[in-house]
Amino acid sequence: MFLRPSNVTLTRAATRCFSRDVSALSAATHYNSTLTLQSNRSSSTTTRMQTRQGTNYITNQLHRPYSNMSTNNSELQLSTVFDVKGKVALVTGGGSGIGLMITQTLAVNGAKVYIVGRTEEKLEKVVEVHGKDIAGEIIPIVGDVSKKDGVEKLVKEIESREKCLCILVNNAGIAPGKVETSVDSAEEFKENVFEPATEKEWLDVYQTNVVGPFLMSTAFLPLLQKATEVHKGYSGTIVNISSISGHIKISQGHFAYNTSKGATIHLNKLLASEIAKNKIKVRVNSIAPGVFPSEMTTKESRDDNQKSEMPKEHKEHLPSQRPGKDQDMAAAILFVVACQYLNGQTVTVDGGYAIQVGN
Repeated sequence: MFLRPSNVTLTRAATRCFSRDVSALSAATHYNSTLTLQSNRSSSTTTRMQTRQGTNYITNQLHRPYSNMSTNNSELQLSTVFDVKGKVALVTGGGSGIGLMITQTLAVNGAKVYIVGRTEEKLEKVVEVHGKDIAGEIIPIVGDVSKKDGVEKLVKEIESREKCLCILVNNAGIAPGKVETSVDSAEEFKENVFEPATEKEWLDVYQTNVVGPFLMSTAFLPLLQKATEVHKGYSGTIVNISSISGHIKISQGHFAYNTSKGATIHLNKLLASEIAKNKIKVRVNSIAPGVFPSEMTTKESRDDNQKSEMPKEHKEHLPSQRPGKDQDMAAAILFVVACQYLNGQTVTVDGGYAIQVGN
């Protein structure tokens, strides 16, 4: 948490800086006066030399109090604390929505990001639009991360290109349509909830939202461990994108999706626990987003940039009075990826949704 300094603290700091500057200027003025007296008794050449010396003295006096600001506590600067430059990342479902936000964030800050999805056209559009003039790189790979053979192919592909994988983001997910849960009778509840439900719908949701992250995390674990060995002071990390739907108490009209995300959150704990118990230095955490613009929430994305849009008014009833923005997800992913002391946790980023409806 970043604490905002009080007005008293700021005033004291400003006073110290002002006093320091006044002292420096007084010293410089005194020095110049001395130079003036001396110049009357010296040749023009000597005067010019002394003037240059005086100018240097003034400059040094004015800059001396601040000369160490760029190096003092440099390990706490943003560029160091949240540094992902040179890291190799893989983001599933990186072609749109939250996955694209995460991809953009990592790549623009210097990471090489492989994005995986089923639709080549969408992935290529991401590279075309968002891969230019950035510090990092975005590389598309078509694949299916919900099936074991698809995951095995992906591991071989990354192994052939990289000596390690620093960041794995399991973001790919699907959600079926909603049902109406506000009813007047048990019969109506059955009609709305039971009748349209199918076993295949539930199994498909679990296959992508739960089985997929399990397969990806376990299959890529050796490459993630290598990242810990290659990058001193850094541990390879898995980030499972779950959802507030996995821990709030209401169904939101989609039982299969919410149940699967609850399973994702629990899977996150299991993986973190078992990996740590075996002294494998790979961190496992989850981000539980609230409502962000994505193909899942808006049912579409723009053809020109693969981004989805949601007007502020759509979620003005939330404590945040708006849906999530790209910057909100950027802050979350950089924190989870960079904080080496975070493991086995689910970080909720929901604009206050959970405190409003309850867990």
